[in-house]
Amino acid sequence: MKKSNFIALILGTIGVAFFAIGMCMCMLPEWNMFRQGIVSGIIGLIVLLADVMIWRKLEGKEPIKISGKMIMCLLIGIIGALLLGVGMCLSMVFGRMLFGIIIGLIGIVILLMLIPLTKGIHD
Repeated sequence: MKKSNFIALILGTIGVAFFAIGMCMCMLPEWNMFRQGIVSGIIGLIVLLADVMIWRKLEGKEPIKISGKMIMCLLIGIIGALLLGVGMCLSMVFGRMLFGIIIGLIGIVILLMLIPLTKGIHD
């Protein structure tokens, strides 16, 4: 395993752990730790962003350049993930199975649109 991948693995694990614990702290009212959860989640996000920057530096890659295409892909990914999550919630939490499946499938199709958008269509 390359040194850059090992460092990315460690930082990614730490970042995801902080983020996940923070989200649990926020979403479970029994824990009564909403503010602490927000702080933990933000720490996790900062570690994950630092992970990306450190990994790219160790791999000798250029920093990520923000473009209109990247912002569009990001927004499409967010919308697709939210629709998929809303569909799952409608199906499993609110008992609206058919409506939830339809919304979830729309989210999946939107997420699948990211493949040709980012990689292109080749022969």
